[in-house]
Amino acid sequence: MPRIKRGKIHLKKRKNLLKSVKGYRWGRKNLIKLAKTAAKKAGAYAYRDRKNKKRNMRQLWQIKINAACRENQTVYSKFIGQIKKANIQLDRKILAELAEKHPEIFAEIVKNIK
Repeated sequence: MPRIKRGKIHLKKRKNLLKSVKGYRWGRKNLIKLAKTAAKKAGAYAYRDRKNKKRNMRQLWQIKINAACRENQTVYSKFIGQIKKANIQLDRKILAELAEKHPEIFAEIVKNIK
């Protein structure tokens, strides 16, 4: 049985790996062994932080809504409870945007649910 040479695929894999770690510091940008671990770590961090980003955004929306609620003489927890009772289908992202950019509309929402 003849020997199989895998030079092309081997080089292609390495080239793609080095392309993905372009801009990394020290040896992680051009040494295969270091680049491999760096790319794997980067992927793990990216996956984790996509989840954390959602968590952080929700916290930010809650802070913005609470600040606007306090200007309208209520608090976040009561406001959210009243919105659910009134069956208003606005999520926190939209409420936070209204609170920040259109406070008069947010004030109307607070008045209507009381």
